[in-house]
Amino acid sequence: MEGAMSNRVMSCCVSPNEIKNPAFFSPRTGIYSSKHAPRTLPQNPFLDLVSFLFSHEHQGEIALVDSRTGFSISYKMLRELVDSVASGLQTMGICSKDVVLILLPNSVLFPVILLGVLSIGAVVTTMNSLSSIDEIRKQMRFGNSKLAFTSLENIEKIENLGVLHHIVAVPEDLNYDKAKFPLFDRLISSNSKIMLKPIIHQSDTAAILYSSGTSGLSKGVVITHRNLISMVELFVRFEASQYENKSWNNVYLAALPMFHVYGLSLFTMGLLSLGSTIVVMRRFDMQEAIRAIEKYKVTHFPVVPPILGALVRAKSATGCKLESLMQISSGAAPLSRKVIQDFLRAFPHIDFIQGYGMTESTAVGTRGFNSGGSDKKYKSVGLLAPNMQAKVIDLRSGSCLPPGYSGELWLHGPAIMKGYLNDEDATVSTIVENGWLRTGDLAYFDQDGYLFVMDRLKDTIKYKGFQIAPADLEALLIAHPDILDVTVTSAADEEAGEIPVAFVVRKPGSSLSSGQVIEFVAKQVAPYKKVRKVVFVNSIPKSTAGKVLRRLLKKSHGDSKM
Repeated sequence: MEGAMSNRVMSCCVSPNEIKNPAFFSPRTGIYSSKHAPRTLPQNPFLDLVSFLFSHEHQGEIALVDSRTGFSISYKMLRELVDSVASGLQTMGICSKDVVLILLPNSVLFPVILLGVLSIGAVVTTMNSLSSIDEIRKQMRFGNSKLAFTSLENIEKIENLGVLHHIVAVPEDLNYDKAKFPLFDRLISSNSKIMLKPIIHQSDTAAILYSSGTSGLSKGVVITHRNLISMVELFVRFEASQYENKSWNNVYLAALPMFHVYGLSLFTMGLLSLGSTIVVMRRFDMQEAIRAIEKYKVTHFPVVPPILGALVRAKSATGCKLESLMQISSGAAPLSRKVIQDFLRAFPHIDFIQGYGMTESTAVGTRGFNSGGSDKKYKSVGLLAPNMQAKVIDLRSGSCLPPGYSGELWLHGPAIMKGYLNDEDATVSTIVENGWLRTGDLAYFDQDGYLFVMDRLKDTIKYKGFQIAPADLEALLIAHPDILDVTVTSAADEEAGEIPVAFVVRKPGSSLSSGQVIEFVAKQVAPYKKVRKVVFVNSIPKSTAGKVLRRLLKKSHGDSKM
């Protein structure tokens, strides 16, 4: 880590001798254990995620609703559609362990397709539907995809790559023109009775999701059926069990992208085991969200920090009350105390919690539960989930730290990824000592077992909850003929959380402008990855080992927001 940092958390200023070790922390092993009772996970080795989801009985009727049109899919229809897609994929020659790309915006059909793929033992990989052609090419080749599901506007772009056996255009719902969606129509109309159920092990790969990890380029996170089953049980079903209201009466608004692990976990998997109704927004718009909350009596709204801020501004501008909302849960990126306080003042009737998880932990980590009164800890990301353990590691000595002292957070549990795809070096540097995941986040536990995330040791930029790997942008920029050297880092932004900033060393005699740099990157990446600010410098500060000193670079330019 660049620069010295005290391990002692000032709000918990006690010496190790003064600390009375609580029951959830073992001073002998340095391990923090969940305060929640363990949950039983299925031991059958021949169990897949889809079978596990549909094994749970509930009284839910409507599974998915399009927020704009009102088109809905019942739970009975959902199972039939999933089986039809699975059968149709087998007819097309897709087999167990084949990789299938889902390049779609949110829709009521996204979960149908994803669960259909998993049903036959194939592997799902997801991408932002706005990804550039170069990003799509890279991920498809790296993951060796055999088939892609995408929207009509992306068909030509993907066809030009010439690397896929099949490309299926997907409509927004089931009211579609069969002439425009012939392959999809064949899939959805397949006779599910002819599906050959393959043998799927819990240990088999189910998904490859992409993350920048603790540093470096974006990497494929290999997630198994066991990881996904653990996520459903330890994150979604566990959280629902903490509240008295019946889960099948809950209505969730799906504004988070389903290709991201946060939205994927909730809206395409976990909530479907509870019988909840999921109102799907194709793309986020604040006024549309308010209308959907009021029209469909939404009770739960999972968000990322920028949406929370937008809700506060909407209350000020429109006076919306959101009376049906019972809970807002925030994750994927840090929240400032001011945003939390503003939200609580604007909507005092809504229960607010935060959670912590990573793609590498299949979204499992912590969740906050506020019981009312003065014991609410809104800045905390909550208590460890059941069956999860943690360590806080001193950055200098490598020793385990007790409550009240900050260090790198390590996690251990059944949802931790299998590893990084085709990257043994990154895997062994991230999964260490018998399965412990190094998160790259600086954190501490308080005396009550609540986790507080303070900073990020890794280089990842969080733009509106999306991960951006600086190395990916640097690789693009260094190819520019007028750029001699470059590094990309983050700057704080009130609306987005963080934005990518490029520090650029121009080649001698170059008149390259900030606008040209920004445009150069924008043409090659998804919109959320665009460089938002450019700073021209004479050199990039580096350590004797050649490591870029990002913190020093930002500090030397005196930007308090960086």
